[in-house]
Amino acid sequence: MWNKEVETAQLEQMQSWQLARLRENLHRVYENVPFYKKKFDHIGFKPGDFKKLSDLNGLPFTLKNDLRDNYPFGLSALPMSEITRIQASSGTTGRPIIGTYTSSDVSNWGECCARALTASGIGKNDIIQVSYGYGLFTGGLGLHGGGETVGCTVLPTSSGITERQVTMMRDLGVDSLCCTPSYALTIADKANEMGIDIAPLKIRTGCFGAEPWSDEMRREIETRMGITAHNIYGLTEMMGPGMSFTCNSHDGWLHVNEDHIYPEIIDPVTEETLPYGEIGELVFTALSRQAMPLIRYRTRDISALDRKPCPHCRRTLIKMKKIMGRTDDMLIISGVNVFPSQIESLLLDTPEVEPQYVIVVRKKGHLDALSVDVEAKAHIYEQGQDIIREIAKKVEKHIHGVIGIHVAVRLVAPRSIQRSEGKAKRVFDTRNT
Repeated sequence: MWNKEVETAQLEQMQSWQLARLRENLHRVYENVPFYKKKFDHIGFKPGDFKKLSDLNGLPFTLKNDLRDNYPFGLSALPMSEITRIQASSGTTGRPIIGTYTSSDVSNWGECCARALTASGIGKNDIIQVSYGYGLFTGGLGLHGGGETVGCTVLPTSSGITERQVTMMRDLGVDSLCCTPSYALTIADKANEMGIDIAPLKIRTGCFGAEPWSDEMRREIETRMGITAHNIYGLTEMMGPGMSFTCNSHDGWLHVNEDHIYPEIIDPVTEETLPYGEIGELVFTALSRQAMPLIRYRTRDISALDRKPCPHCRRTLIKMKKIMGRTDDMLIISGVNVFPSQIESLLLDTPEVEPQYVIVVRKKGHLDALSVDVEAKAHIYEQGQDIIREIAKKVEKHIHGVIGIHVAVRLVAPRSIQRSEGKAKRVFDTRNT
């Protein structure tokens, strides 16, 4: 563990830290952020009224549109003279989501990422290759700061120029790769093209996040690269990567750095707080962040919480279930709720196809319909159209048997689907085009 005192703290101690930090941040936003003062005054709440953690349930939510409406610095709680860093979302439409940081915020962010890297087996004698994008996107600088906090050697390759990524991984003896899971597969593909087998190299672990990925995708990465793949979760709105992370249990749960971020699960319709174990929408409140401490931020990510200590690593940090989808990317097809991650899992159950695919949503009369293009493995594609159609039908039957709807599947040529150097775009909605 990186910080055993915190990561194995007793519940009473953790709640004491959380309560003190929440009180401080509630005062901070009430006094310095007009948006929150107006929200709190509307319900008759004063920061001094906050006595216990459950009082948080009565406070209003913060939505992504609130960040856009208060662009660029309307939700910052401190003057620019105290801001040392600005990051932003990787979104390409509309106003970006701006995040401001003090030097303390950056340090705490590095602490959170250090815990994630340590949980994935990285120490100060290791070399980590950070292949997340640098710049405004939080991925690159977040893991970079985590690596420097641990004291390991950081190789800031950023994303892109994939041949160089492979060469440096081999020549410099990289121990760990940090990037999106889709880019990890792109690197594995490039290594294969170059005639380089990654498995015998020194690299032994990876820290992947910034996009949804299934357990099947994790196993595919591990098989192709000969590594152990770990999940790291974060949001630009709260800090960036490092909000939660997996240990070696690989049981589908991530440890939340709850001394810095307070998690809740709510019913996305009724907005009521749900008990541990119930599936709903994740809501986070910043505890230690000074520059932009968001209160009850609705993530739209679907998960669950579990308070039981981890039997594998003994961490007592609250756990969140691996993201199961988003309330805003759920597709309703023939009355059935479908998440893209479900389609990915089912595709990767099929050994004849590659983990490269796109989902197309289209109109079919008055109904919505799904189709999937997925790359066939080279030796399958070379066998001709009869075999290709046979495999496509097998995949269609498998999807229908699990989620109960028909999805038209088309096997396409190897490497015909565009590779991603960052977050992969998997879903194309043609209903309004």
